[in-house]
Amino acid sequence: MSDASHRILAVDDSNSMRQMVAFTLSSAGFDVTEAEDGVVALSMAQTQKFGLVLADVNMPNMDGLSLVRALRGMADYKFTPMLMLTTESTPEKKAEGKAAGATGWIVKPFNPDQLIATIRRVLA
Repeated sequence: MSDASHRILAVDDSNSMRQMVAFTLSSAGFDVTEAEDGVVALSMAQTQKFGLVLADVNMPNMDGLSLVRALRGMADYKFTPMLMLTTESTPEKKAEGKAAGATGWIVKPFNPDQLIATIRRVLA
């Protein structure tokens, strides 16, 4: 699966969370690139096209919602699905995410099969 729609950018400041997400999604046939914060992810997105962005909300340097806002401002990412993978699940935070341009919200801890199913549904 080399086309951009199957390339996922996983952004989380937790190394173990990134590795778990990458392992889970790679096992399902996705091509996963990892970034440790929004600044690194934004830099990667300027030189590569990803079919989906999966980002934590709370990260140093640039949080997930700021990343989504920045990516939505780029022509290549206007319609790219962007899922927030986070412990933040208040209605206010979800509303803020939707306003920023997030496509959906996955709460940690998550079920790996549920993560794969959600991503497949969003990409379909």
